[in-house]
Amino acid sequence: MVEIKTTETEKSRRSELSIGAVARRAGVAVSALHFYEAEGLILSQRTQGGHRRYGRDVLRRIAVIRVAQAAGLSLKEIAAAFASLPDERTPTAKDWAALSASWRDLLDSRIRQMTRLRNALSGCIGCGCLSLDECPLRNDGDRLAKEGAGARLLVE
Repeated sequence: MVEIKTTETEKSRRSELSIGAVARRAGVAVSALHFYEAEGLILSQRTQGGHRRYGRDVLRRIAVIRVAQAAGLSLKEIAAAFASLPDERTPTAKDWAALSASWRDLLDSRIRQMTRLRNALSGCIGCGCLSLDECPLRNDGDRLAKEGAGARLLVE
């Protein structure tokens, strides 16, 4: 009987996933993986031939990214959350509980803002005022003028 020994490097390579395999398993486009990597959200290793290889833990990171995006978080906010993890590791269930709790206030604030916007919008439909200076939805009480010249965002 011939015994075949495998090195740790060979074992590691077998457990790594190609970019196509990650894209299929995570349900995202390859271009999304390139973008996530460029934004520092995921990491890959390069083979000698220049091909990307990902550890299996990248699938969990992508799942967290997609859930956070669906909740309305920006990639910048997600990146900041990942950076807060020790050694920027993949979030565990305990990490996810902490991350999601930290996002709760932000999301609650956005929900309140969207509710106010929805309620004001339904009151405005058909008013026909067409005045950006006096419109209670766009510039309630002409508050934007008090903030100075230039464009202002409709956020609090």
